[in-house]
This record gives sequence, C-alpha cells and structure tokens, in this order.
Amino acid sequence: MRLFRLGFSKVSPEKLFMISSLLVNGGNYLYNLVLGRMLGPEAFADAALLITLLLVLSFVGMTFQLVTAKFAVLFSKDDYGHFQNTLYSYALGLGILLGLLVIVFSSQLQAVFKTHNSWMFITFGIGIPLYFVMSINRGKFQGFQNFKQLAVTYQTEMWSRFLITILLLLLLPLDSSFLVALGIGISFVFGLIPSNLKGITLFSKNKLSKQQTTKIVRFIGLTGAYELTQILINNSDILLVKHYFNPLDAGLYASLALIGRVVYFIAWMYVMLLLPTVVQKHKDGEATAPVLSKYVSYISLLSSSIVVACYLFPDLIITLLFGEAYLAMSSLLWQYALATSLFAISNIFAYYFLSLDQYKPVLFSGILGVAQIILIICFHSSLAMVVQIQIIGMVSLLIAQLIYFFKQMLK
Repeated sequence: MRLFRLGFSKVSPEKLFMISSLLVNGGNYLYNLVLGRMLGPEAFADAALLITLLLVLSFVGMTFQLVTAKFAVLFSKDDYGHFQNTLYSYALGLGILLGLLVIVFSSQLQAVFKTHNSWMFITFGIGIPLYFVMSINRGKFQGFQNFKQLAVTYQTEMWSRFLITILLLLLLPLDSSFLVALGIGISFVFGLIPSNLKGITLFSKNKLSKQQTTKIVRFIGLTGAYELTQILINNSDILLVKHYFNPLDAGLYASLALIGRVVYFIAWMYVMLLLPTVVQKHKDGEATAPVLSKYVSYISLLSSSIVVACYLFPDLIITLLFGEAYLAMSSLLWQYALATSLFAISNIFAYYFLSLDQYKPVLFSGILGVAQIILIICFHSSLAMVVQIQIIGMVSLLIAQLIYFFKQMLK
C-alpha cells in the first residue's frame, strides 16, 4: 500500500486527470452498454434519448465551465470573487428557465420523440439548474488547474449515475425511461462533490467594471454559440433518427452512435487540459501552436486506430458490447467512427482558437451544423444515408479549420 501511494503521488495532476477521464469514459460506456443489454433495442431508444439530452445539457454547461476556467486565469483574486457571484446568478437563472420549459412542454416532447411517457422529461428538467452549478464548480477547478479535484467531480457524478440507475431498474417496477431520468438527476447532486461554495452571494450586485462585464458577456455569447454548434453536430442525428425512424431502428442507431463516439469522448480530456494551458501561455507571451500540435497528434493517432478496428472487426465489437440483437449496424460502424473522429480533430482546433479569442471557427461549425440538420431532414431514406451525410459535413469542417489555422500561422 505504501509503494502504491508513493507511486501515485509521483503522477502529475495532468496525467492523473487523463487517467481519471479514461476511467469516467469507460464507466459511461459501461453504463450505456448495461442499459442496452438490460432494456433491448426498443426500450434503449428512450434511454438513449435521455443520454443524448444529457450530452446536450453538458454542452450548455460547458459554456459556464469554460468561461469560469478562462477568467480564473485572467482575473485578480478580488475581481474573480465578483465574477463568480455574477456567473452563478446567470447560470441559475438560465437553468431555472430551461428546466421550466422542459417541464411545461414535456407532453409535446413526448409526442415529437415518440416516448412512452412525459415523466422522463419532467424529471430531467428538475435537475437542469443543479447541473449548471456543477459546471461552474468544475470550471473553477479547471481554471486553477486543480485537476485532482476536477477528476473527483467527474468520478462522483458518473459512478453515482451508474449505480443508482441500475439499482432503480432492478428494484422498482416502474417505467424504465423514468427511472433512467431519475438516476441522471440524482447524479447531479453527487457531481457537486467536492465543491467550494464559500463566499458565494447569489444575485448580488455586479461589482465588475463595464469593460470586464462586456468581455465576460461576449465570451459567454461566443462560447455558447460554439457549444450550440456542438449540440447541432454531435446530437442532432440521434434526435432526428428518433423522430423519423421506428423505435427499433432508433435503438440500433443509438448503439452505433455510442460505439462510434468513443474517440470524441476521450478527446474531451484533451480539451480540459488545452484551454487553461493555451490561455496561460498566451498571457505569458509564449508560443501556443506546439500545444495544439501535440493534442491534435494524440487525437489523430487514437482516432485512426479506432476507425481501423471498427472496419476490421465490426461484428466482434458490436457483439461484445451490445449483443447480437444490434448486429444490423455492423456495416456502418467504421463510417460513423470516421465521422466522429473528423469532428473530434476539428473540435481541438476550435477550442484552441476560442481560448485565443478568435471566433471564426464558431461560424464554420455553425454553418456545418445547420447544413447537417437540413440535409438529414431532406435525405433520410436509410440510416446509411444519415451517417454518410455526417462524413461529408465533417470533412468539410476539418478542411475549413485547417485553412484558417494555416492562414493564422502565415500572418
């Protein structure tokens, strides 16, 4: 035990966070796989919809997390105290508004997505404000590069969601989609462990200067716009498939998306490390491009390996992860993994430029996100067509990001 602690203490906080991120992603995958096997393709379609809504919520929450992380680096101690009070007020206000909208329109959401009941949406809506508070808490850890505490918050949220949801499904004879939503909501409470809420005064008067407030609002708006493009690109396909296809096909597609997105989820840990590092180096007048090159290399190598594995062993991968009931998707597995890999690499470029206050990549992503939705709405005769539209879109997005990057380097 002593040798273990000694070895553990020598691991840098950054490497510890990366190890933790791999564990969190593995736990989230296990959570989805267990649900897929327990529920079967049709019931899993509703559970996958909730998981997709959780991803949508995480993108909105990421706006608050990244804003907190950036200004934790830039602001002095006093200004940061005023800043976090203001941001908590914004987050709670938006969270309550979005939660109420989801609850009020739960019946309409049930009709659009063809779910078994509306209680899953009501339960989900109740937890939204808490998720935004959790996001700001994580942003503080990220900005101050307290990666150990940041890792713990992800662990407590993930494992509580996994264990509580499975126990609810095993013990309570209620609708599975409601139980999954309840497990997700409870996990937000555990995601606040650890947290530091000392000195927080909600809805206090903004004591920042007009220039500082303008800078914050601008970054929130632009980061929020980019996160919206993330929602459009990364989640619209599952939502549209749930609407246009029957429950069986929607469940099969959800399993395909889950396997194919493994590289995207792993890429998030590099985004967590990238932003504060780039902001600090830029503030100190140091070169930032080498940081980008390092992370792009990591993601490219990882994604290439995953795409090749999905091409060579699709039946084996699907059978091991979800079971033979999902084998109809095997021919599309490598194609979906390719689309996700291209998006993950483009994402690294986009967050790099966001951290440098360069926002044209947000426009690129927005255009491609809207175009992808329009194309899927117009052309969805098969699941294969839905996947191939995404490949075309992600190739276009990556080319646009690369052209912009090299133009910036030549200035």
